[in-house]
Amino acid sequence: MKNVRISQQQIAKDLGVSQTLVSMVLNGRKKGVSEKSYNKILDHARRSGYRPKGIATELMSGRAMTKSVGFVLRSGATLYSQSPFFGHVQHGLHDYLSEKGGSLVYMGIENDLDVERLENLRNPDDFLGLVILGEVSRNFLQAILKLHSRIITISCHYPGLCNSVLPNEEQAADLLVQHLMDHGHTRFAWVGGNRGTQRATSRLNAIQSALHLRGAAIDPKFCIEAPTGDRREGGHVAQSLIDASEKDQLPTAWICFNGVMARGVVGHLALKGLKVPDDISVAAFDGTRVCEEEHPTLTAASTPPELMGRVAAELLMQMKDSEQNRFVDSVLAAELREGESTGPVHRSNTKRKDSSVAAPQ
Repeated sequence: MKNVRISQQQIAKDLGVSQTLVSMVLNGRKKGVSEKSYNKILDHARRSGYRPKGIATELMSGRAMTKSVGFVLRSGATLYSQSPFFGHVQHGLHDYLSEKGGSLVYMGIENDLDVERLENLRNPDDFLGLVILGEVSRNFLQAILKLHSRIITISCHYPGLCNSVLPNEEQAADLLVQHLMDHGHTRFAWVGGNRGTQRATSRLNAIQSALHLRGAAIDPKFCIEAPTGDRREGGHVAQSLIDASEKDQLPTAWICFNGVMARGVVGHLALKGLKVPDDISVAAFDGTRVCEEEHPTLTAASTPPELMGRVAAELLMQMKDSEQNRFVDSVLAAELREGESTGPVHRSNTKRKDSSVAAPQ
């Protein structure tokens, strides 16, 4: 049908209803509108050739307006055992899409997902794109890119392949190190997790850089990384750090890969009769509920993960296929949240030998 410049006001006048009611119907809202009124207004708008800017053509053709975004979890993660970080990211994705009339669809896990099933998502009018949570293999990513060009990765980046949303790890590390040094700490330990991943490497490098700028470094024996990043591994690394030195020479500031590992560290130190933060201050890269859900609350620095989800959803809704000859890493600012797990160096600790810090070469 030929497009006609007919206004909502004209439709309301033709039908003898309010313009507010017409606006609600033409924006796909059914709540509070009778089925008879909804269909009458929609049918009249179609017959009149109503095609306003910003209103999806799906509505006018009788189909749902909903735009969907899919999300994929990295290998090893699941919906029931994923990190709190991914849960917060999903919340941000869902909130933003809901506000814009869209929906979030769980597609699967990298190691279990047959990418061929994504072929039915080629329709650019209905499917906005995919968000990948965590680091996946390049082969997997390239297989998906053959099916759909609109991909955004979160907390990992693939230069030249797709867009990404990243936390500012350098800023987070600088905030953590400065906070701990302001409390008088000079001896540091690294409780690393997810060994060998982009996130693990970038966080350790950022901590080392922040210390180097302040004339300090982590003694290699107090820099320990675990294969995964859960609470149990936090406890295991804590024991390894205890075993690496005499009790009176332990580092007084332990920075953890994430909040879950920090919880494992705090629990294990309590079992060993070490108090947090009196004996050891514990801090983490994190911005999730795990930092606040029990005592001691955790001092942590991170980009809010909900914000990362919202930014990813916004980018997908704005993205056009024609723009995929350039790729952007969106790096979002970090913030520090001081909790109960860090404090001034205990007076007895200031007399100990500074064995865990070495001056940079």
